[in-house]
Amino acid sequence: MSTALSDPSLERNFKGHKDSVTCVDINCNMKQIATGSKDSCVMIWNMKPQMRSYRLAGHKDAVTCVHFSPSGHLVASASRDKTVRLWVPSLKAESTSFRAHIGTVRSVNFSADGQSLVTASDDKTIKVWTVHRQKFLFSLSQHINWVRCAKFSPDGRLIVSSSDDKTVKLWDRNSRECVHSFYEHAGYANHVEFHPSGTCIAAASTDNSVKVWDIRTHKMLQHYPVHSGAVNSLSFHPSGNFLITAANDSTLKIMDLLEGKLLYTLHGHQGPASCVAFSRTGEYFASGGNDDQVMVWKSNFDCTTCEDVRFQHNTAPGQQGISANSTAHVPHPSRAPKPRSQTCSVAEVSNTTEWHTVSHPHNPGPSSHNKTAHSQSIRAPSIHQPPPQARASSPEHQAQTQTSDGGVSSALSSTLERIVNQLDILTQTVSILEQRLTLTEDKLKECLENQVDIVQQQQLHSQG
Repeated sequence: MSTALSDPSLERNFKGHKDSVTCVDINCNMKQIATGSKDSCVMIWNMKPQMRSYRLAGHKDAVTCVHFSPSGHLVASASRDKTVRLWVPSLKAESTSFRAHIGTVRSVNFSADGQSLVTASDDKTIKVWTVHRQKFLFSLSQHINWVRCAKFSPDGRLIVSSSDDKTVKLWDRNSRECVHSFYEHAGYANHVEFHPSGTCIAAASTDNSVKVWDIRTHKMLQHYPVHSGAVNSLSFHPSGNFLITAANDSTLKIMDLLEGKLLYTLHGHQGPASCVAFSRTGEYFASGGNDDQVMVWKSNFDCTTCEDVRFQHNTAPGQQGISANSTAHVPHPSRAPKPRSQTCSVAEVSNTTEWHTVSHPHNPGPSSHNKTAHSQSIRAPSIHQPPPQARASSPEHQAQTQTSDGGVSSALSSTLERIVNQLDILTQTVSILEQRLTLTEDKLKECLENQVDIVQQQQLHSQG
């Protein structure tokens, strides 16, 4: 039974930051939203109106990025003060801080297993750290200008980064080598993200467009020149079917990746929209802007899409995205959202919440497509080729097709889906074991080096 696609709607409007909102993320428990601002503070907003929000003071300069851990028990924040902080998002607001770079830290991102962090900086490097004790692991340093963003792939094997040197680079985490460079000729990418399937990346560019590349063929699959200002941020819907962007033209735009078309233009922020992020299930998304406001929207996409994402999320807790070995979920054609082109304007909602200030006790402180669709009837240019994962059917889709044509039992659908989820869990388990083995080897090497030093000291002492 098909469900109609409703317009996205503004649910809540938060005010509390004293300067532009620079970054936003939504906790997997859907109870909290984290934001960072040029006012040097991290805010934790509670979705329940009766619950207080918290101001986390500790950074000494603008906060550039926030990211919840997969479990939701930690928030990582990056800052212009060259540090990264790990917060417990509660009233006590306990945090640890470490100096991550010798320049502004532009982004911080948890791996899907929650064991590692990747940071990007104006010092032209990308660094990987352990979450436990924030131990430095290795650095990636082939960019020749500021690195704006760095993200782990869903399976943790790859890292993607974007820089002011007009390249988007793909790195192999194990070999620590750059495996490919994508070139942005008309500008540079402010933000990059992996598609939930792990087979594609999207880049938000200063040339007012968004590009989607296949990381296997290294070809550009889709190009959306839909904004009239630099694109600052983007986020994939967890189903992989939609992409949302935030830009300097004050708008948010939602693209249908299956149809290669613009669905919605959302007006709400007064001034540039600086950041946007979908929730882990895709039912909501949050945005921030230079107007110091945080807006929470309800997606109102096809209900079955969000339900399927929620099922996958609950089956494999702590895992973000889909394994690179599995296909992205695609709704059955009868349930797929129909491409639409519509402008949604929202009135400002005066819903200022209470907030509580928490100061850290140890560190207190304050292209070829050059046309932009921007009119009442908005439609992005059709794309020549949709992503392979968008064209591929999920096991559920295949099972339903076989049922209608050949009478195969519908139980096959749920069986295949369980198998895929189990494979995802196994992939994550192997990844965790590999990391623990690496840590054990490092410790063993350190012990052997210490033992050699002790023996040498004893020999010198006996000779003396």
